[in-house]
Amino acid sequence: DNLVKFITWTLPTNFGEGLVILAAILAGVTLPITPLQILWINMTTAVLLGLPLAFEPLEKGIMLRQPRVPGSPILDQALILRIALVGILMLLGSFGLFQLALNRGLSLEEARTVAVNVFVMIEALYLFNCRSLTRSVRSVGYWTNPWVWAGVGVTALLQLAFTYLSPFQKLFGTAPIGLGAWVEILVVGLLAAIVVAVEKH
Repeated sequence: DNLVKFITWTLPTNFGEGLVILAAILAGVTLPITPLQILWINMTTAVLLGLPLAFEPLEKGIMLRQPRVPGSPILDQALILRIALVGILMLLGSFGLFQLALNRGLSLEEARTVAVNVFVMIEALYLFNCRSLTRSVRSVGYWTNPWVWAGVGVTALLQLAFTYLSPFQKLFGTAPIGLGAWVEILVVGLLAAIVVAVEKH
């Protein structure tokens, strides 16, 4: 169960990153995220957000399920469609806010910082949906896996460092962003989480 949850959580990120790069190339516009920023996303979130799913407790009624057919694929059609859905939401959210930032006169570094934080925000909120692939977040229990909260908390601190600390800015080409940008990033993340929750329901 937890292996499937981890795969269902991690694949949309790679899919979404690929879609953003492809969309930028096809549209002939500047890349919203750089390869080094992609590396940052993958290195930090895979450990801090993905790994806590390994400690997810057994779901209620697990022994009442029909046995899993040994030869069946790990991901069924519904989960593959969910992965594609989340990847597309990441594309729309990051690319959309990136272009919006540029249109408002923000620098390229600021716009890319927004795009990266959109990815991480959607991943962090999507993580709660992946704690169960069929049940709602509330039915699973908000506090039954404290490692999830620890991972999200450390990720938030790292993203603040990524955005505001000079060494990170020089290494990853980021820049400080204002409160309004954070509000938009949070709204996009919440909308993505709601869409996934509705799809799961």
